[in-house]
Amino acid sequence: FFSALACAKAAIQRCDRFIMEQLQNAIAESKSHPSTRTTRPIVTGASVLAIKYKDGVMVMSDTLASYGSMARYKSVQRICKVNETTLIGASGEYSDFQYLKDLVEELTDEEFDEDDGASMSPKEIHSYLSRVMYNRRSKIDPLYNFVCVAGFKEGKSYLGALDYFGSTFEEDVFTSGYGMYIALPLIRKDWSADMDEKSAVALLEKCMTVLFYRDCRTINKYNIAKVTASGVEISKPYSLKTEWSYKRFQNPHIIE
Repeated sequence: FFSALACAKAAIQRCDRFIMEQLQNAIAESKSHPSTRTTRPIVTGASVLAIKYKDGVMVMSDTLASYGSMARYKSVQRICKVNETTLIGASGEYSDFQYLKDLVEELTDEEFDEDDGASMSPKEIHSYLSRVMYNRRSKIDPLYNFVCVAGFKEGKSYLGALDYFGSTFEEDVFTSGYGMYIALPLIRKDWSADMDEKSAVALLEKCMTVLFYRDCRTINKYNIAKVTASGVEISKPYSLKTEWSYKRFQNPHIIE
């Protein structure tokens, strides 16, 4: 009995030593290598706006990627085409968005290789990206993005959103960044499900103009995209007309 007890104690001690050695090795390795995950956003994009309208879904964003508070990269496209029925747009860390773009490009390449005529629907892409975001969040290594998935398939518009927690929802309108505070009330006031393309463009441009006045992390250079029954179209960058002669702009302390 006593010899068996001694053997058990010796086994436990060897196990404890092994665990301590593994822990010390892990600590030493972590100190010898730099962190390889994003610990906080560095190069970031600001607001993305999206709305459903009569013929499909429209998405708009500026082309700025800020390095901290510096307007560093001024010709960055934060809207990308996934396939003929879907596009995605994102605010937040731009390198994380590039990673997401690489993932969806791999999906479309696999579909092309299959050559069976099938393609992922907007809802399927939305679901796939939500699992990616939740998986990274569960590893305490999130992708710091707020993403919209816009699509049009089989006569139906689709607009979904997901954040870096992996939370998802579907909605008729989408805003991210500072747009959640400034643009969303404006969209809710003027949006209607049966608005035509011209009205949808005017509404998004109005919101982006207000954001340009109020958000110090944006510039007057934009991409606007739409997904309809005809497919996905993304415009070249363009600027909006602005007005700076308002009395309150010239003298914020004026009393009328």
